[in-house]
Amino acid sequence: QVQLVESGGGLVQAGGSLRLSCAASGIIFSISTTYWYRQAPGEQRELVAAITTGGSTDYADSVKGRFTMSRDNAKNTVYLQMNSLKPEDTAVYYCAKTYRGVNYWGQGTQVTVSS
Repeated sequence: QVQLVESGGGLVQAGGSLRLSCAASGIIFSISTTYWYRQAPGEQRELVAAITTGGSTDYADSVKGRFTMSRDNAKNTVYLQMNSLKPEDTAVYYCAKTYRGVNYWGQGTQVTVSS
C-alpha cells in the first residue's frame, strides 16, 4: 500500500522560511517524477515543483528563486525548502506522484504566511 505523508507546515511571517518533507512507503520516490502541489482556499490546485528520476527540478514561475525541491534516496523522502515566503504562498501543500498510471497524493500540510 502506497502512502505519502507530508510534514513541516506551519505559521510563518512574510520573509520567513519553512521546509516541507514528504516521506513515502510502498513506493520508491526515485522511480518516477515527484511533485509538490498547493491549493489555496477557493483556488485550483497548482503545480509548484517537480523532481525527475535523474534529480532535475522545475518550478512554477511564482516560486522560482525562492523554493528548492530535493530528494534523499536513502530516506525515500522529498523536501521543499521555501524561503522568502509571501502571504500568497498560503495554501495546503501536497506531494504527489504517478506510477503505472495511478496518481498518489499525500494528505497535505498547511502553510500559512502572515503579512
